[in-house]
Amino acid sequence: MPTKKRPDWKTLVRRFWLAWGRPFLVVAVVLCTLRSAVADWNDVPTGSMKPTIMEGDRIFVNKTAYGLRVPFTRWWMAEWNGPQRGDIVVLTSPDDGTRLVKRVVGLPGDRLEIRANRLLINDLPADYEKIDPEVLRRADADILPGNLFAAERIDGQAHPVMVDPRGALNGFFPQVTVPPGHYFVMGDNRSNSRDSRVFGFVPRSHILGKSTAVVVSFDLDNYYLPRWNRFFRRLP
Repeated sequence: MPTKKRPDWKTLVRRFWLAWGRPFLVVAVVLCTLRSAVADWNDVPTGSMKPTIMEGDRIFVNKTAYGLRVPFTRWWMAEWNGPQRGDIVVLTSPDDGTRLVKRVVGLPGDRLEIRANRLLINDLPADYEKIDPEVLRRADADILPGNLFAAERIDGQAHPVMVDPRGALNGFFPQVTVPPGHYFVMGDNRSNSRDSRVFGFVPRSHILGKSTAVVVSFDLDNYYLPRWNRFFRRLP
């Protein structure tokens, strides 16, 4: 009885590629394309958006909120609604390309300034109201001592802000006019945020998408334990 010939290594590699390698590569390309142009998540390593977003939050990013890009580029295939005041956006910093999460405060053509920790848009001061207690309940307890909290209301929409009276960025910011095609962004943690007060206006091409929710959250200072009360929470 003739002995069955065992396949050589080239045949085995080809079989593996057809059975596993090629399907895996197709799935990887599709997922990477979707993350580049449609939807993504962003891990938050800093506290510049406290009390809205905490370190260790993983936030959902809708990359089609303002248009559709060619995958892996900044080129627009189509554009629709631009960022609106109050939107939380993921962007690349104009000065060093770092990925950041900030809130849109100033739109193209707006005059913006800060007087005694109060924001003025087109010479109209924002209103400051009592913050929603639920926002603080879901935040880490260590942010409470020494900080002041409020709901900042602009154009009928309110979002949380936090101020440390001892912070270096408190007080005043001279009036500026946002140029066409650019935006002024700030962190909700007004005393500890590297934002447009530092690196200037953000071109629309640097805004990657809009964030609307916390998907999952882990306490980086407590063995990465999950913060269950922050899972699947909509961002104000």
